[in-house]
Amino acid sequence: MCTTLVVGEKATADGSFLVARSADSSSLKAQHFVVHPAVKGQKGVYSCKAHGGVNDFTYPLPEDAMRYTTVPNWKTQLHGAVGFNEAGLGLTGTESIFASDEVLAIDPYNVESGITEDDIPDVILPRCRTAKEAAALLGEIIETQGCGEGFGVAFVDEKDVWYLETGSGHQWFAERTPADMYFASGNQGRLGVYDPANPNQMASKTLVSWATEKGFYDPAKGPFNFSAAYTRDDGRDRVYNDPRVWVMQKYLNPSLEQPVDAGRSFPVYLKPEKPVTLADMKALMRDHYEGTPHDPYANGLNGDEPWRPISVFRTYEAHVMQVRPWLPRPIGEVIHIAFGMADLSVFVPFYQGLEAVPEQYGMGTDRCDSVSVYWKYRRLQTLVMTDYDKLAPVVKKAYAAWEADTAELAKSMEEEFVRLWKDDEAKALEMLNTFNLGVLASAEALAEDLLNEVFTIRTKDIEESIVFKNNKSKD
Repeated sequence: MCTTLVVGEKATADGSFLVARSADSSSLKAQHFVVHPAVKGQKGVYSCKAHGGVNDFTYPLPEDAMRYTTVPNWKTQLHGAVGFNEAGLGLTGTESIFASDEVLAIDPYNVESGITEDDIPDVILPRCRTAKEAAALLGEIIETQGCGEGFGVAFVDEKDVWYLETGSGHQWFAERTPADMYFASGNQGRLGVYDPANPNQMASKTLVSWATEKGFYDPAKGPFNFSAAYTRDDGRDRVYNDPRVWVMQKYLNPSLEQPVDAGRSFPVYLKPEKPVTLADMKALMRDHYEGTPHDPYANGLNGDEPWRPISVFRTYEAHVMQVRPWLPRPIGEVIHIAFGMADLSVFVPFYQGLEAVPEQYGMGTDRCDSVSVYWKYRRLQTLVMTDYDKLAPVVKKAYAAWEADTAELAKSMEEEFVRLWKDDEAKALEMLNTFNLGVLASAEALAEDLLNEVFTIRTKDIEESIVFKNNKSKD
C-alpha cells in the first residue's frame, strides 16, 4: 500500500520534475540501497523465482545492461522501489491499485508468472532510456505476459514524466502528466478519459474494445473513462484511499472544496495554486492530518481512526525524485530518501552520480540490529512512538534543521560541481561523491545522537513515574 504524487515541470517552483511515493506494508521490512553496475555481453533471462520473489515471472536479460540504482527489500533484493539509470531514466513503483471484481472475474491477474512490483525496476532500468519507452515496454509485458497484481508506476526523465496504471490482468493505460499540473493517488486507479489519438497517452490495444465487449463501457454514454470502466470504487476507498488524495489536493489547492469521501469525482489533474517545492513534497509524504481530529498520533495513539494517513508507522521508506534537466546529470537527478516512517525520519539526498554507498546501506533484515542504516532510523522511530506528543517535536526539529543546513551545503557543492564539470569531469565526480558520502554519514550520526537523547528523556520519565511508597532515598 502506497501514496504517490507526480508534479509536472511547469508546476514546480524551479522547473524541476518532482515525483514522490511512500511505500508501506511492514516496519520489519529493512530496505537497502543498491548500485547495480553496467554489464556487457549478458545472456539468459531475468527470473523472479530465482531471486526468491513472489512468482515465476521471467524476461530476457539485455545484452548490455546499464548502470542503475534501486532500493530493494532485504530478503530478495527485488521490489526495488525507486532508482535512476545512467541514461537519466528514473522510476518509482509501485502504487498498489485494485481492478473491479467484475473485471478480474473475466481477465484475472496472472499470479503465477505475470510481472509484479518485484520485477519492474530490474527489468526496465537496465534497458530503457526514456520515460515513454519505459511505460511502453511495461505495457507490452502486461499485454503479452500479464501482470501478477494491480499497480501504478511513474517514469521520469529529463523531458517527460509518465504514469501507468493496470486495469486488469492484461489491460493498461499510461499518460504523460501535463507540464503545469500534478497527479495524486492513494491505492486507487485514477487515470480518466482515454483518447487513442492523444500523443500524450498510450494503452493496451484492446483497452476500449474489450471493455465495450464485456459490458464495462457503453459508448452511448460518453467518452471512455479508464478508471470508471476498470477499477474498484467501493466503501473501502472512502476511508482508506479517498482521504489521502483529498489531503494532497487540499494542500496544493487550499481553495478547493470537495467532500472527502467523493474520490471518484476528484480531479485527475490539478494546477497547483502555488508552485510546488521539494519541501512541499516532503511535507505531504509526512502528512497524518496534523491539527485535525483525524490525526492518529496526537493525544495518544488512536488505532481506531478511520482515515488512513499518508505517513504510517509501517512505512518502510518514502522518497522524492527530483529531476533538474538544466544541470549535469550526476547532480541533476536526486532521490531524497527517508528510511522508515517519513514523519519521524529525515530525507537524505542520493545523487545520480553517487558511485557507491557504505556497507551498512546493504545490511539489515527483519530483525533489529545496531549496524544497518535502516534499523538506526527505525529504532529511533519506534521509541518516539511510545510518547509521540513529547518526543516527536524533538526529532522533527533536529531533522528539519539538518535538512535546511544540508540544502545550503548542497547548493554550494552543486555550484562548484558545475564549474569543475566543464574542465574536469573526474574531479567533479570525486568532489560529489565525497560530499554525498559525508551527507549520508552526517544523517546517520544525527539519528544515533537523537536515539540517545530520546532514550535519556524516556529513562527519566519512567524513573519519575515509578516511585515507591515511603521511598525517600535518592541513592
